[in-house]
Amino acid sequence: MNKQLRNALVALAVFLVMTVIVAAQGTGRLDGEVRDGQGNPYPDVMIVVKNADTGQTLNTKTDKNGKFTVLGLRTGIYNITLTNDKDKLTYQDQTHVEEQGENKYAISFKDVIAKQKAAHPEEEKAKDEENKKFEGLKVHFQAGVAAMTDAKTLKAAAATPDQATKDKMTADYQTAITEFTQAEQAAGPKDVKNHSLVWANLGSANEGLGKFDEAATDFDKANALVPTASYYVAEATDLAKAGKFDDANANCPKAIALDPTAGVTCWKNLGIVLNNAGKMKEAIVPLQKSTESDPKDAQAWFLLGNALSATIDTKQEGEKMTYIIPPGTKEAYQKCIDANPTGPYAAQAKAALDGLQALDQGADTAVGKRPKKKS
Repeated sequence: MNKQLRNALVALAVFLVMTVIVAAQGTGRLDGEVRDGQGNPYPDVMIVVKNADTGQTLNTKTDKNGKFTVLGLRTGIYNITLTNDKDKLTYQDQTHVEEQGENKYAISFKDVIAKQKAAHPEEEKAKDEENKKFEGLKVHFQAGVAAMTDAKTLKAAAATPDQATKDKMTADYQTAITEFTQAEQAAGPKDVKNHSLVWANLGSANEGLGKFDEAATDFDKANALVPTASYYVAEATDLAKAGKFDDANANCPKAIALDPTAGVTCWKNLGIVLNNAGKMKEAIVPLQKSTESDPKDAQAWFLLGNALSATIDTKQEGEKMTYIIPPGTKEAYQKCIDANPTGPYAAQAKAALDGLQALDQGADTAVGKRPKKKS
């Protein structure tokens, strides 16, 4: 075979291969336009066009005007998949393409939504009602938060509020309770998180009014829906203020199970409430647990020292009264000083240590015995 003939055959073979490729790809063109739920151009929508018979697949994306073009299509039915990860859009459709002629595809999700609503009127009505309820929940919840914020601002601004300020704070907290109650009623049965949040805010509002029993109940309902460490701490504190100390102690471990750092606040709060209520013996264990959780808390150490000091006992030995100082009392005051030597509790802790040192000497109780005169 001469060189000229061989070159001619090679050229023919290449031509035939290219013809087969072009025939396989097709020459059809599809021009499309996508609009969003408001009828506006929908950019950045991924378009996948797949031939229903051959499986031929081509990909593209809409431009800023919501338009796209796909080339190289053969005549046939094509499945079109439209996706947008940002809007969580996934939609499937079909269109017919002719290899010769203009092929147009247009979709408006505004029209799609309208058709879906028309096809399922009862379902759409239920959705609209839920949306209205949610809007009502949001309005009442925001009004409750605004009232609470105003009350807290008034409280922070006045160390010793006058009667007019107290009345305004009371009115704010009561408004908050009314608004949060309406918000709770507006929340749908499946809206667990919002239900829980509203109950927790009701608890805070009742705390503001000093209704600690009601507040504890509110936080308990919030925890029943969405167990939360801070809610358990609040419930424990309110139960203690309501005098339900055993129930209060049971809530701290629940808070710690969700957040190990919650023990610092929970046990300390109980210790402070018991201390303020004069329940010094009962305050010892919570304060011990608080200092175990945070050994650098000077206030907790000081309160523990006071609680232990309140349980000092005495024993008469002949003509001398001996003081039985509970183990750990002196250590608590010393830890307070070590934790913050220049803090507000250091001087008081030092004075308490000096007092305990004097008690170590005991007291002479002999009748008629006069103290020795100083020389």
